[in-house]
Amino acid sequence: MTPTSSAPPSTGTAPPPSRSRRRGTAVPSGLLGAAGIAGFLVTWELVVRSGLVEPQYLPAASTVLAELASIATTAAFWEAVGWTLRTWAIGLAVSGAAAIVLGLVIGSSRFLRRATHSTVEFLRPIPSVALIPLAVLLYGTSMQATLLLVVYAAFWQVLIQVLYGVGDVDPVADDTARSYGLGWTARVRYLVWPSALPYVMTGVRLGAAVALILTITGELVIGGGGVGTQIALAQSGGAVPEMYALVVTTGLIGVAINLLVRAVERRALRWHVSVRREAVA
Repeated sequence: MTPTSSAPPSTGTAPPPSRSRRRGTAVPSGLLGAAGIAGFLVTWELVVRSGLVEPQYLPAASTVLAELASIATTAAFWEAVGWTLRTWAIGLAVSGAAAIVLGLVIGSSRFLRRATHSTVEFLRPIPSVALIPLAVLLYGTSMQATLLLVVYAAFWQVLIQVLYGVGDVDPVADDTARSYGLGWTARVRYLVWPSALPYVMTGVRLGAAVALILTITGELVIGGGGVGTQIALAQSGGAVPEMYALVVTTGLIGVAINLLVRAVERRALRWHVSVRREAVA
């Protein structure tokens, strides 16, 4: 009689690596991002140096970066950057505040959601650039003309997310709050707002990117100041390296805004499971 073994049969495969081992070999996302930018710059430099593109139309990356370092020492450059950031911040603040308030009011009422659905779906797809003639007619080439485009474009990004967030409130929790006699303001503060906040922050993040795009577009087409206007002036004056240096500046501004908004999002949602999971991973 052959004795039987109580050990489990071997599958022939190694166990999966533990979480700590995977975490130790992971490459930081910041390092990957820096490597991606370096690879892009090297590719840009090689494409121009190899003669695939004429330098008069696309200067080498080293030339553009040297020009950026040169204009970054001038007061006019920082004045343009400050103008662009001010326009972006005002537009995002106005559109975000209006969208959050209207989203909470409309989303909390089934009647208002049904009554405004067609209007929202009609207005939302209208491109903001189509409003440029109206903006110029109303405000000329001032900052207000660009702000009209920024507010209109960013407003819908935030509003739609707020409506989704309000609609995602647990109906059982809502019925419980009503049964305890909580009024509309209390329900919004203690139930609706915490549930909708992740959606709100997503909308703000999307709205921040759209607001920057429309800020540069408005300054480029309408004028009035800012980095976009400087790009148009450099292009019309034939200053090609300066034009590309300003274009790179808009990209750097976009990266800085994205990092800022994500930091605010992590701060505002530090209690949320998605942020805690990201911090642990």
